[in-house]
Amino acid sequence: MEATDDFPGDAELTHILVVNDADVSRDFYRDVVGAEIVREYGGTSVVARLAGTWLLLVTGGGPTPDKPAVTFSAPSDPDRVSHAMTFRVPDCAAAYELLSARGATFLTPPIDNGPEVRCFFRDPDGHLIELSEYRG
Repeated sequence: MEATDDFPGDAELTHILVVNDADVSRDFYRDVVGAEIVREYGGTSVVARLAGTWLLLVTGGGPTPDKPAVTFSAPSDPDRVSHAMTFRVPDCAAAYELLSARGATFLTPPIDNGPEVRCFFRDPDGHLIELSEYRG
């Protein structure tokens, strides 16, 4: 199957993160990570733009008519990951310093793995976020 840029038409990708508290997550993504908050819905959903991507922060909830057997819930164990985001940055150490100063708590400082320097931090609900500088 050949990759295209028109799936379907003018579609854009949105990442949905289920969070415990929409206000806390909104503040973290806006104030620490630098997201632009586009709109909010009744204390349960926040729409943000970040690094050219849409990010939808939603509080958990049970099944709905369009997803009848699906329950949304925030991560229960931050050490078990099923979704992560990576920011490719030109200077991992500089991004680490900036985000640390804004309140991000990193698992480790940046680690040099040869062609890549990377480090990880979590949002308030434990979603894992990577900073990666590729020097290939």
